[in-house]
Amino acid sequence: MMKMYISATGIKKLTISSTAAVTSGGGGFGLPVVMKGKGSSPRIRRISYRTLLLPSLLVLGLLLSLLFFRITFIMLESAAFCSSSIGCLGWSIFGGSDSAVLREELMLALVEATSDGENGKGGIESSTSLPSSFNDLVKDMTSSGQDIKAFAFKTKAMIVKMEKLVESARQRESIFWHLASHGVPKGIHCLSLKLAEEYAENAAARSRLPPPQYVSRLTDPSFHHVVLLTDNVLAASVVVSSTIKNSSIPERLVFHIVTDKKTYTAMHAWFAVNSVNLAVLEVRGLHQFDWSHEVNIGIKEMIEIHRLICRHKFDRMKRETLANEYENDKDLQYLRPSCASLLNHLRIYIPELFPDLNKIIFLDDDTVVQHDLSSLWELDLNGKVVGAAFDSGCGDGCCPGRKYKDYFNFTSPVISSNLDYDRCGWLYGMNVFDLQAWRKTNITATYHHWLKLSLNSGFELWNPGALPPSLIAFEGHVHWIEPSWHIAGLGYRSVMNVTESILENVAVVHFSGPAKPWLEIGSPEIRSLWSRHVNFSNEYIRKCGIMG
Repeated sequence: MMKMYISATGIKKLTISSTAAVTSGGGGFGLPVVMKGKGSSPRIRRISYRTLLLPSLLVLGLLLSLLFFRITFIMLESAAFCSSSIGCLGWSIFGGSDSAVLREELMLALVEATSDGENGKGGIESSTSLPSSFNDLVKDMTSSGQDIKAFAFKTKAMIVKMEKLVESARQRESIFWHLASHGVPKGIHCLSLKLAEEYAENAAARSRLPPPQYVSRLTDPSFHHVVLLTDNVLAASVVVSSTIKNSSIPERLVFHIVTDKKTYTAMHAWFAVNSVNLAVLEVRGLHQFDWSHEVNIGIKEMIEIHRLICRHKFDRMKRETLANEYENDKDLQYLRPSCASLLNHLRIYIPELFPDLNKIIFLDDDTVVQHDLSSLWELDLNGKVVGAAFDSGCGDGCCPGRKYKDYFNFTSPVISSNLDYDRCGWLYGMNVFDLQAWRKTNITATYHHWLKLSLNSGFELWNPGALPPSLIAFEGHVHWIEPSWHIAGLGYRSVMNVTESILENVAVVHFSGPAKPWLEIGSPEIRSLWSRHVNFSNEYIRKCGIMG
């Protein structure tokens, strides 16, 4: 029987004695125990070894189980990653840090794999034998029991192979992205066909532009004249509508749209049926101009040389290997049809196109006007011919990607002896032209002179396009205007680096580059700057399925 004596001050002393027995309720094993408090009999016995046998066995079994699981884990771990399983096991059991050892061995193996050549002695011989995924790599390493060195070299081989695949995919994606910019979307092609049909069947679509009472404004220098050269009806409508919407005095605006013969009927029908409010507008086809024989010869010569430059660039790219051919994404833009488009290069003949005008604003068809341009017509160019913004949105003296070195081939003595490598180029696409000052210069003649130099130099003087020869021809005739008037390059992927506040505050946004706003390859957020000026409720736009 167990007795416990508790005094008022608590338990002072406990003793275990064999004078009494506590039996289990089942009548089995009995442990003779007696607890005595203070004042009990002084006779005390020690606990026998049999008393501790069962707890000791339980503790020993638990320790052995833990040790077994630990050894099993280490063996499994070392089988896949240690060059010596016994060594790893010894370090892990007898005080060593298995994680430190593994980390050191892995680091040494990776350093060796890095210093070894791609096809070195430690490399994988055939890429076809490489695992195709990380899971396959884990299965391969654990099943074959390869050491950590083999793991490092196989991992390196897999990464090298994947890097090549990623680079090849990037190049091909870039090709397809640029090729998508070459075609005319189905909706825009449909729009031209529908409008041409309307021009043939509907007398209202053939009505005079502008109405007779406004014809005098076409040559009146007191009005604000805007020139647009384009064969894209939808793009022209956005330029016109955005300019009028943001103008403080739209009744003073006069638009001069020049297009080619195939687009003339559609362009005329659109603006005849969808007349502009307040402003005056004319549409003229190239076939309606009566130029002198000298001008006709000059235009034909100019466009032929530009076509040869583009063809030369294209042929050279085809001859090069795929890895080098598309190393620079900018080279792909020279494959676009606009590279040799007459309307794209005809801007150098604006004084001949409009002999009665004195001052104009020229806008590309891939621009959107966001603020009032009225003050530009009042801008004093200080005797210069063209007012242009420089690509210096990043600060004074900064024009990344827009220096002469990005346009011209300075390995040619003709270029290096005449041009400054680090000079900043000005932007084409939104410009103020003083046509009176232009007519007093030899700008157009200089332009032709350099075209002939390019022809005689094997077309290696500059990259294809209208801007490089214009930079030379207008040298000394450019008046700097604030960068807030014009931002370009919205048709390139790098535009994602431009903040929304800059885009909203600039007067004219220019989608120069492959991703035109009427295509779906551009950023939706950037395209919205353009699509907000498209009337999607228009009958012809709905019929052709044009969507924002």
